[in-house]
Formats: sequence, C-alpha cells, structure tokens
Amino acid sequence: MARKKKRSSGTFFKIFLALCLVIIGLYYLVNLFIYPPHVFYPGFQIEIPNGYEIHGIDVSRYQSTVNWKEVKNMEEKGIKIGFVFIKATEGTSIVDEQFRRNWLQAEAQNIPKGAYHFFIATRSAKKQAANFIQMVNLKSGDMPPVLDVEKSLGVSVTEMQKGVKTWLDEVEKHYGVKPIIYTNIDFYERYFQTGFEDYPLWIAHYLQPEKPRIESKWIFWQHSEKGRVNGIKAPVDFNIFYGDSTEFQNLLIR
Repeated sequence: MARKKKRSSGTFFKIFLALCLVIIGLYYLVNLFIYPPHVFYPGFQIEIPNGYEIHGIDVSRYQSTVNWKEVKNMEEKGIKIGFVFIKATEGTSIVDEQFRRNWLQAEAQNIPKGAYHFFIATRSAKKQAANFIQMVNLKSGDMPPVLDVEKSLGVSVTEMQKGVKTWLDEVEKHYGVKPIIYTNIDFYERYFQTGFEDYPLWIAHYLQPEKPRIESKWIFWQHSEKGRVNGIKAPVDFNIFYGDSTEFQNLLIR
C-alpha cells in the first residue's frame, strides 16, 4: 500500500507541474498576441515598439524640404510625432542647410524640438561648441542640446573623451542645461561607459523588439532609420522617449 501511495503522489505532482507549464505558456501566448513587443504601422512603414507613449523623429538636410504641417497632422493608431531633433551644425564651421527652416517651421507647428551637433573628433572641440552656440538659440520649451558622436576617425579613447567633455562643458556653461549624448551601443561601450554617467543618453540600436541592448540608463532610443512620415520625402529616423508626458515636460528647458 505504501508503494502505491508514493506512485500516486508522484503522478499527481507531474500532472500539477504539466498544468502549471500549460497555464504559463498560455499566459505568454495570449500576451504576445494582445500586447506584442512591436506593431507594424503601414503609414509609417515600420514596426514600432509597443508600450511607449511619446514618439519622435530626427532630421537633417538628407530629408530635404519638410512640410511640417503634414508632419504635425499625421497620426496612426494613436501614434503621432511628439518631438523632433534637428541637425544644426557639424565640425567647426558647417551649418546644416535645412536647419534654419526646420527650426522655425517645427516651432510654428508647436512640435517640441531640439538641436544637435555632429562631432568631428579630429577638430577643436571648443570651436565646434562655438559653432553650435552661434547658430542655436534655445528657449523655454525646447529640448536640451545634443552632441552626436559616432565616428572616432582614429582618435584614442582618452582624446575622444577629452574632446567630448570639452564640448559638453562649453555648451552646458552657455545654456545652463546638461546636454544629451547621442551615439550607438558599441561606441558608447567603448568611449563613454565611465565618466559620462550623468549625461542623458540617446542611444541608437536598430532591429530590437522591446528595448535597446544596453544596461546604462537611456532617455531616447533611435529604433529605426527607415520610417516614413507625411510631409517628408525621404526615409527618417524614428525615436522613442522613455517616460510619460510629465517626465517629458520635465526634460524640456524652462
């Protein structure tokens, strides 16, 4: 009799375990269909990660002349363009040929905007900061300035960090707000994992379903470079803000 009870207890445990696995499997399966990690939006022609409230784009001369009214009015399944980063300057003297128009037209449509500088590692960081400061007038309601760093051009880690820190310090001193660093994951892990933790991070990482593959805290995620938006003829980068509307408002310059 004792042996039979033991066998019965073991069978019950196996059935219980199997039921638990089935229930867990069904739970994840249902969630996958109801709350998929990303959803394809025909209008934008890309998959957009699910679970994020605020979406935006970044533009430069490569998008040519933008119709900002059409950008503002586009909406699909509750997704609208909630912010835009606009390229302003590059190196020590280059100004993006579409910057002035993009800046004024985005503001006219009440789209929260920010300006970014493309960093050339082999050029003077102070002169690059001066180029950006001369061109960009930030005011209340704008996003903090951005430094786009994605090419080393043979510069050492130490020299890269020194130059980037100089640009960040100069720009923060002028505008009174800590700049955002934009880069990709590999570049960030090589150059900025130490000494730059206090700077807001905008990370580029494509083809990820839910979030970028990075342990460091980020506030913007560039998840696609192939989006389409009404009013823009060329493909455009798509971004997500990590937070709700209150947190986004707190990010803006006061």
